[in-house]
Amino acid sequence: MMSELPLDQVRTLLAVVDEGTFDSAANVLRLTPSAVSQRVKALEQRTGRVLLMRTKPVRPTESGEVVVRFARQLARLEHDAQAALGMSGPGEPTLLAIAVNSDSLSTWFLPALRRVPEELGLCYELRREDQDHTATLLREGLAMAAVTSSPEAVTGCSVRRLGRMRYLPVASPGFADRWLGRREGAALREVIGEAPVIGFDRRDDLQDAFVRRLGPAPRASDRRHLVPTSEGFANAVASGMGWGMVPEVQAEPLLSSGRLVRLTPDHTVDVPLYWQQWKLESPALAAVAEAVAAEAAEALDSGDRPD
Repeated sequence: MMSELPLDQVRTLLAVVDEGTFDSAANVLRLTPSAVSQRVKALEQRTGRVLLMRTKPVRPTESGEVVVRFARQLARLEHDAQAALGMSGPGEPTLLAIAVNSDSLSTWFLPALRRVPEELGLCYELRREDQDHTATLLREGLAMAAVTSSPEAVTGCSVRRLGRMRYLPVASPGFADRWLGRREGAALREVIGEAPVIGFDRRDDLQDAFVRRLGPAPRASDRRHLVPTSEGFANAVASGMGWGMVPEVQAEPLLSSGRLVRLTPDHTVDVPLYWQQWKLESPALAAVAEAVAAEAAEALDSGDRPD
């Protein structure tokens, strides 16, 4: 098997993955669909592996993800080299794909990007994903950097601790009185299992993690509403639909105004956050990393306590 990866074949594979079909990739590359197919097949023969699942849209296999990641890194390095040599077009922007969880996106992450010097001319493609799953986008080559809850570096990536995002168990006063204060003298863990709860999506485990901290109850109530936006989640809790774990920075003004009350002052759920990025000598990535770290140092809990 030849060890060389022809760059035209690598770029063609990336175009197919990004465009979703061989025909669309052919239009972008100004080739015939047959030529695109031949390049992909030649690359698969050269690597000895199937690189694409011929679905609609096309998806890379595990081996294909490795090639896609390489293609994106190559494109990033090529762009940086062209910029350093003065070969970039006038005003040509640099696009960075970053995976970030919804709560960070709605609170501290956008101010972090405003710290990046404007003269770098960066544009961002922000991919919203749960913090437990953003690392997957790095592995698949769909993001160059990510805010993630995993301290384990994705292959080919560096990892940097940002701090902790603290979540408070809260509810509207009326909801708390109705569902959590109706049995006089009952502990919170004895009644919370019956109370409707708000979740972000089916993978959201924060509410169940809080209930497990209270005692033997295995999880929160099955009566749960799923609200998959950070602002919508906080509003759903404040409106009395159910209780939920709201980021401290979002909960504080609602607590001060009386729209929310804390279910207990003693228990919180802290989620450690990390910045992972490709190991590339890229000025653009380096500038964003420093801006993110600086904003996180001000906005997040330092996380000095053990995980």
